[in-house]
Amino acid sequence: MVVHASDAYTIDLASYPYIFEKNVSVPLKNGSFIRCNVYRPKASGPDRRHPVLATYGPYGKDVQYLHFNGPSYAEVNPDHKTEHSAWETPTPSYWTKHGYAVVRADETGTGQSPGFLDALSAATIDAFCELIEWAAEQTWSNGKVGLLGISYFGATQWQVAARRPKGLAAIVPWEGFSDFYRDACRHGGILSNAGLDTIWERQIGPNQYGLAGRAARNRGDDTIEGSLSADDLALNRVTIVDGARKHRFRHGDRFASVNYNLEDIQVPLLSVANWGGILLHLRGNVQGYIHAGSDLKYLRFIVGRHDLPFYYAEEVEIQRSFLDAFLLGHDRVGWSRKGAIPPVDLILRKGNVGYNDPKSESQFPRRKENEWPIARTQYTPMFLHPDGGLSWRKATTALMTPRKVEYQAFGDHDDCRAFVSFTSAQFESEVEITGHIVVRLNISMSRRRWQTTTPSDMDLFLSLRHISSSGDEVFYTGTTGEPAPITKGFLRVSLRSTNSQHPRHRPWLPHRDYLSTDVLPVIPNEVYTVDVELWPTNVVVQRGERLVLDIGASELAGSGIFQHNDPSDRPETVFKGNNHVHFGANYDNWISLPVIPSSS
Repeated sequence: MVVHASDAYTIDLASYPYIFEKNVSVPLKNGSFIRCNVYRPKASGPDRRHPVLATYGPYGKDVQYLHFNGPSYAEVNPDHKTEHSAWETPTPSYWTKHGYAVVRADETGTGQSPGFLDALSAATIDAFCELIEWAAEQTWSNGKVGLLGISYFGATQWQVAARRPKGLAAIVPWEGFSDFYRDACRHGGILSNAGLDTIWERQIGPNQYGLAGRAARNRGDDTIEGSLSADDLALNRVTIVDGARKHRFRHGDRFASVNYNLEDIQVPLLSVANWGGILLHLRGNVQGYIHAGSDLKYLRFIVGRHDLPFYYAEEVEIQRSFLDAFLLGHDRVGWSRKGAIPPVDLILRKGNVGYNDPKSESQFPRRKENEWPIARTQYTPMFLHPDGGLSWRKATTALMTPRKVEYQAFGDHDDCRAFVSFTSAQFESEVEITGHIVVRLNISMSRRRWQTTTPSDMDLFLSLRHISSSGDEVFYTGTTGEPAPITKGFLRVSLRSTNSQHPRHRPWLPHRDYLSTDVLPVIPNEVYTVDVELWPTNVVVQRGERLVLDIGASELAGSGIFQHNDPSDRPETVFKGNNHVHFGANYDNWISLPVIPSSS
């Protein structure tokens, strides 16, 4: 398609405290182009060259935050409520005031960028790399580009940085998964469909290039080249879940095409992980930090919803101080001097302060650490008992008499038990748990009486919960504000095989390749020993409080929109039956907790 000069135009300079250029075309090496908005300071002379913050995504460069998610916008820091505020991206008025140019591009197939819509694909990363290189070469750029954004705008940063585009100087992946398969699409091999479907239906689909009526629905502007027919729109898109459903394993094209090495990342990075992001973001931010090849890398933990903390005044100041150090050469903290500041900044979840309440959550204390995982961690098992207990000691009776605890997958009645719980005694003293958790289980499944199908696989859903001394459950803030447990974990039992020879395999984090060659049979009434990864976490259990481990056959409480309920991925013909946890002389079941010794 020919790019016309009339596509781009500069808005009246008197209208805003910055220069605003709309629908600037960026040519791509495949012969197509994307369109972006450019916001840059009103500066002249030697000060007219600025570092650039670039974002590239499918939510709409012209869709105002107010209209994209009104309830969220109502709670955002007022300093970031502007006409040009957009969901999960840097606010132009703030950053241009501090000497940055902001480039916000529509991903191919969305907004004003023509082409095939395939979000989070190899083409996404190809185009984003070229946008960065283009921005670094503009006359108003100082040649240095930084990446800053939440979720989608954080996840792509890992892959782009591994490609090392010219001009990229630093990244701040804020709650952005780094492993498309393990973090986002298939938790333990189980399709996480509902959340991705919701994101598509509410946020990506309504912004498809050529979709009629966007302006009337306050979803940005109508397409410059005009609307497309329903048939053409359907031919020009694929949803995120479509590919994840079709390709069950990591070597399938949907996942193989976006595979990369975190070790290839060399630029300075600040990875921001939310303890409550236990179904999409948290794991990837931690793994990204651990394995990135950057000499200067930092890991910061936060709490709260995924949308608000990014705009808190104190968090924006941290973003700016980090980016100033590498894009402007103004290091007022020590980011650019290795060892000058501790690389890990924890927030400690102590006390029942409530959930989805930023003011109350601000009570949580912070502490700096020199590494992750914390070197002084003591991995300590708590043993599951067949009577529903959870104890620091093994149950001696279980060593003598084989027993099994039963629950059901796809129960036929409301009173069918879909999960079992194991509860600790009240803690006798305060214990901090910070790090990675593994649960060892001995499990089996069986056919029910008169069941017409024989089950051939088993899904495990695990949840670790916190009970206060008063007996009330302590809830934490989930991604979208839902009450969430401490952490969760998942495993498809046919994909239980671990690769102990992989360089990333650890006793506290079993490595799975998730290949078709890893599939193992699951035969009724055969007992299998499995290690289930729970996502990294932090909680301070105080005297008189308890922990509860739930083990279920389907979704447990606190998942919000992130459900694993796709009927083609979890058909009853495969999974319906009785599930069991086995106890006895050969069957120790435990949860390994990363206990941090008290400094007192």
